[in-house]
Amino acid sequence: MKIIKTTLLAMSVAALSQTAMAAKTGATLSTVDPEADRIALQEYMKDRFPDTPVSEYVNGIYAVDAASRAQWEEIEEFPPYELDLEEGEELFNEQFANGKSLADCFDNGGEGIRQNYPMWNDERKTVVTLEMAINECRLQNGEKPYGWKKGPIAKVSAYMAYTSRGNEFVIDIPNDDAKAAYLDGKKFFYTKRGQLNLSCADCHLTGTNRLVRADRPSPALGHSTHFPVVRSKWGNIGTIHRRYEGCHRDSRSEFLKVQSETYRNLEYFQTYMSNGLVVNGPGSRK
Repeated sequence: MKIIKTTLLAMSVAALSQTAMAAKTGATLSTVDPEADRIALQEYMKDRFPDTPVSEYVNGIYAVDAASRAQWEEIEEFPPYELDLEEGEELFNEQFANGKSLADCFDNGGEGIRQNYPMWNDERKTVVTLEMAINECRLQNGEKPYGWKKGPIAKVSAYMAYTSRGNEFVIDIPNDDAKAAYLDGKKFFYTKRGQLNLSCADCHLTGTNRLVRADRPSPALGHSTHFPVVRSKWGNIGTIHRRYEGCHRDSRSEFLKVQSETYRNLEYFQTYMSNGLVVNGPGSRK
C-alpha cells in the first residue's frame, strides 16, 4: 500500500512539475489545458493529504492541519466578520445619488453570484474581478470608488460572497484570449521572484503545511474560495489582492498594484483551479 501511495504521489508531482516547466518556459496556447491543470492539482493534494476530502479545501490550512483547525473552529463560533457582513449588506443596499444601488449592476440583484468571478470580459479582453465590478458600478453611477484592499470594498465583497455560500465555482475560459490571461496567471504562480527567490507554488504547493517560521502555508487548491478574510495579523477584513501584496512583501519581492492585470490574471488562474468547490467566504485566517 505504501509503495502504491508513493508511486501515485510521484506521478502527481511529475504532472505538476511538467505544468510548472511549461508555465516558465513559454507554453503556447495550444499546449495549455486548464482542466488538466486543475485535475493534476487535485490529485497532488489527494496524494499528499489522503485523509482530507477535496471539498474541505475551501477551509484553507484548516483542511490539513488538525491543531490549527481546532483553534479556528473556536474562533468561528463567534465569527470576527459578523459586523463586516452587516455593514457590507448596508453598503450594498445603500442608494446612490441617482436612486440606484449596487444591486442594479449585477445579475440576480447581485446575490448568489460570487461563484462566477473573476470572469472573462470578451468585449474588453480582460479579466474582471468582483471588487473591480463593484467599483466600476459605483463609477458608472457617479459615485467615488472604494479603496481596493480593505474597508468598504472588502465588506461589500464579503456580503456578496456570503449570499453565495454553497454555490460551486464555475469559472469559464471561453476562448484563446481568455486562455492567454489564464496562462499569464499560471506563469506568475510558478515563477520565482524577489530576494528570497520564491514563487507562489513554493509556499502553496510544495510548501503546504510545512512550517515557515511560525506559519503553515495554505494549499493552493481552494485558495480563493474563502476571501475576503479577516486575518489575525491584519485585525480587519481584506481582499485577496491585499493578500497578494502582503505575500510579495514577505518574500521581499517588488509587489504590483492591487487589481493590476497580472494580479487579476493570477486570481483567474487560482479560482479556475477551485472550480467545483463551493464559495466559503468570508473567512477568518491567521
